[in-house]
Amino acid sequence: MTIADEQVQAAENLDLKDVSNVDFAFKVTLLGDGAVGKTSLRRRYMGEGFKRYYLATIGADFSVKRFTIDGYKVQFQIWDIAGQPRFREVRRAYFMGSDGGIFVHDITRPNTFRTITDWVTEFWNNTKKGPVPIIILSNKIDLIQQVAVDFDVIEDYVKQLNQRFLENYGFPVKWFKTSARTGENVSISFEELARILIQHKTNKI
Repeated sequence: MTIADEQVQAAENLDLKDVSNVDFAFKVTLLGDGAVGKTSLRRRYMGEGFKRYYLATIGADFSVKRFTIDGYKVQFQIWDIAGQPRFREVRRAYFMGSDGGIFVHDITRPNTFRTITDWVTEFWNNTKKGPVPIIILSNKIDLIQQVAVDFDVIEDYVKQLNQRFLENYGFPVKWFKTSARTGENVSISFEELARILIQHKTNKI
């Protein structure tokens, strides 16, 4: 068993063993290139605030959050996966068993958007569940004056994904412009993924 396998197993034993008080328990994975803001988004969603500087994620980190949405008690185990290429082999172990994915790119670095399709493919090939629901976040919207991507292009890309995924897999793809610094659309995006996961789990979509 690798270190990654041991870490995943320990997390599951520690934080998912007591799900008697929730209606749904989901493993959600944050993905994207290095330094796009995944850790900051997770910290913001967990209520830990924004840090301008932090150490790059080593392999993976995770948090657990319980909340109520649309009358359902939900538990998210949120895995924050390192995006640097050197972690490619080890991070595949963390994808296993994921119920949903949050794909993040940096609006000031266009290359981080161009790799989204590669991230989706790598993720789905390693969940052991095949295609699972995803959302896409265009992060660092607080730096709008430094934007280096075309939002129309992103919107068209998401529309194409949405149509294909609805037809082939039965779930939509949602897109949000977020800021971990200000909190804009952070909670909303996580909550929307929760709704999609619940609907997907109950076969309502």
